[in-house]
Amino acid sequence: MECISIFDMLKIGVGPSSSHTLGPWRAAERWILELKAKGRFNAIEKIQVQVYGSLSLTGKGHATDYAIMLGLSGADPVNIPIENIHNIVAEIKENNVLIFGGERPLPFHYKENIIFNREFLPFHANGLKFEAFLKDGRKKSKTYYSIGGGFVISKKRKNAKKKIATFNTFPYPIQKGQQLLNYCNLEQKSISDIVLQNELSLRSAAEIDTQLKKVWDTMLECIYIGCHTEGHLPGGLNVRRRAFEIHKSLMSNAEDYDTPEKWLQAIRKTKVKFRQILKWVSCFALSVNEVNASLGRVVTAPTNGSAGVIPSVLLYYLVIENHNANFEHVKKFLLVAGEIGSIFKKGATISAAMGGCQAEIGVSSAMAAGALTELLGGSPEQVLMAAEIAMEHHLGLTCDPIGGLVQIPCIERNSMGAIKAINAAELALDSNPKDAKVPLDKVVQTMWETAKDMNSKYKETSQGGLAVGVFLSDC
Repeated sequence: MECISIFDMLKIGVGPSSSHTLGPWRAAERWILELKAKGRFNAIEKIQVQVYGSLSLTGKGHATDYAIMLGLSGADPVNIPIENIHNIVAEIKENNVLIFGGERPLPFHYKENIIFNREFLPFHANGLKFEAFLKDGRKKSKTYYSIGGGFVISKKRKNAKKKIATFNTFPYPIQKGQQLLNYCNLEQKSISDIVLQNELSLRSAAEIDTQLKKVWDTMLECIYIGCHTEGHLPGGLNVRRRAFEIHKSLMSNAEDYDTPEKWLQAIRKTKVKFRQILKWVSCFALSVNEVNASLGRVVTAPTNGSAGVIPSVLLYYLVIENHNANFEHVKKFLLVAGEIGSIFKKGATISAAMGGCQAEIGVSSAMAAGALTELLGGSPEQVLMAAEIAMEHHLGLTCDPIGGLVQIPCIERNSMGAIKAINAAELALDSNPKDAKVPLDKVVQTMWETAKDMNSKYKETSQGGLAVGVFLSDC
């Protein structure tokens, strides 16, 4: 049984896409480590990268070429100063030289050494192959698959599962929602308690708190930056940032502040009528994904394209529902959200290239709905009911980004996913789970069947839907 940590589901990285940006970036880093382990790193005189399928069709709009160059240069997406990204890429383009692994210069013409191929590899829609040309004339290559959410594998998923299971088994191994509920009932614990016990088998309580705080701080900083940055997004669509203006109107009479923490206190003193609440949640969600679209730092939740749903719903709880909330509430929310996301990953997919946007916004909405339900006092059964409701009303959602950019309709969809998550939580809290007709596991299975039936035009290829219905010239 595959053991997935919540920190695998909630990764810190750089936008705009976890599968098309973070995944290739991590694959490049991993390739370099493997080359060094085999003693080939210093024997290389030329490198080339072949990009396939969805990764190729929308790669340039998703900054896949940037990610590959940054990964090959030895930069890390968690720590790189965001302002350095464009400088590193500009230097490579201008000088036709890449500092391989941050250690040795190699000739690199980005238009020639990164090759975008329209064909799909058999295993997954997001494939890329790294090729190393050695000084002795040999060529060595390695193929990786970016399977969504920043996850990267080099072998078939079946083998990957076996490998993971051999080195670690959680005290409460979970593949499906029903297994999670069984543990909760047997131990008389909440979902967050069960998930925490699994995490404690990997790291100490202090390490868990430190990492969760880093995840939340990154989310909060991302929202803060998005709400305080105006202008237009890069990429050619000329999309105007909206979070800035919405935030400005909502905070028109608020007190002064100079930190994100003081900002939260100021928000708590604003009006909380229904329309304002809707605007706040939308503002939070939009802000994250506007930062994401600008190659900013976000948390995959479970992907970059859906990174705005979970932090916006969590912030809704902190500034609207419970003014006395503290880190323990944040911790519980993220533990529950991460576990629900892992159930979808194991039973279906979190890759839009495999399942359309239901795999991103749908899963993130389910994660947020379940997590919010626990914080609002819901039972484990109601938590999974909320997750099911949220996904049920995202089934079949297509991925059709205009111009291959994670902007239209992607940014707005985070707002819609967040609102649906809150509504799903409320519906679950007012319902008796014994009366539910559709369990979470059934909707996970249905989502996967829907994904397999979906035409490839609607799976992050920009070959259908809005991507062909709206022309760049119209924008």
